[in-house]
Amino acid sequence: MAVHRAADRGPDRMAALEQYRRRAEGYDRELALFEPIRTDAVAKLDLHPGDTVLDVGCGTGLSFGLLHNRIGKGGRIVGIEQCPEMFAKAQARVDANHWRNMDLVCAPAATARVPLKADAALFHFTHDVLRDPQSIANVLSHLKPGARVVASGLQWAPPWLLPTNVFVLMAAMYSVTSLEGLSQPWDRLTAHLRDVEVQTALLGGIYIASGRLR
Repeated sequence: MAVHRAADRGPDRMAALEQYRRRAEGYDRELALFEPIRTDAVAKLDLHPGDTVLDVGCGTGLSFGLLHNRIGKGGRIVGIEQCPEMFAKAQARVDANHWRNMDLVCAPAATARVPLKADAALFHFTHDVLRDPQSIANVLSHLKPGARVVASGLQWAPPWLLPTNVFVLMAAMYSVTSLEGLSQPWDRLTAHLRDVEVQTALLGGIYIASGRLR
């Protein structure tokens, strides 16, 4: 269990790295339940042919196909992933699909360097990244003004929805290194956005937050 026991502690990057190294082999199967959330999150990016989009914490590249369908061959996808094992699977997915409009960056979100300004950014199930101000600042610095930003992931449901919160806790114990901010995981990101909208799914245990960079 990599989750910090103190609720006020922030994420631990090295613990997250080890966590995802262990999960890399079965990651795609683990995320199958949440694929409808991914589809909705990508739709909210409102991408157009020719757009450039950052996929932050891209994992094994499960979002690449959805993103590519919307931006076309004239667009560009930049995947950022710090875990070498996950990164290798993302690269294999790119190679298998013969995508030529992809840039993969193996680095933490807090320090990744992207040689362009993007039209949109996706944070899909990246709780630790969203609770780290340095990661948020670095990613947003690579976006154009008015860029569309979407984040999705686990959150605490209202306290009376105990079964939902048990599910959220079990999922979080397996996928994040800190429970800090799980009541509103998006708030540090949306502080930099305008026209913010937040919707929930799975009885309040999942959120999708969207907005535009100020």
